[in-house]
Amino acid sequence: APRAVTHPHEGRDLHPKARMGDVAKAIGSKNAGPLLLTIEVICGDEETYEKVLASGVLDARAIAKLYSVSDNEVAVIPYRQALAIKVTLPRLHRSGGPLDSDVYGAQQHAPVIDLEF
Repeated sequence: APRAVTHPHEGRDLHPKARMGDVAKAIGSKNAGPLLLTIEVICGDEETYEKVLASGVLDARAIAKLYSVSDNEVAVIPYRQALAIKVTLPRLHRSGGPLDSDVYGAQQHAPVIDLEF
């Protein structure tokens, strides 16, 4: 667990931020058809799962901002039994289309790795 650090000038506790790539057991992405993408974050234990879920870092608004889509196009589905959070959003370019650089959607989770909460 991160230790609280007291800021010498303000006299209040500051908690260091955790990076998603450091706390998740696995992070991945794949196509959900030619027009949608699914990102999965799997946690190694229930405490981490609850902290990630409660932080809001993977809510629809945060993911929409990160991927430059509308938040009403983002679905966030927590799977407590698997300690996983699934996010589905529209692809910016159709899979296999002329502007697509990742036909399988397997590299699209990279921005999630560096999310801090």
